[in-house]
Amino acid sequence: MHALKLIQIGNSIGLCLPEEVLARLKLEEGDTVFLTDTPRAITLTPDDPGNKDQLEIGRAFMREYANTFNELAK
Repeated sequence: MHALKLIQIGNSIGLCLPEEVLARLKLEEGDTVFLTDTPRAITLTPDDPGNKDQLEIGRAFMREYANTFNELAK
């Protein structure tokens, strides 16, 4: 667990993430992160939650046509 400090940045409040957290999330200065509300917490992720549905559709397509893709890969 990491304790995070809120800091004043101009007229806004910012959050400083430790280097270990940035490395784990593969984030650099200028990257975008997404906050998602869950029933028990808030999740911070570098992945756009809106892409989750699109990824699942793609995975279902790949599963459905797995034999075709295997044949094409030969």
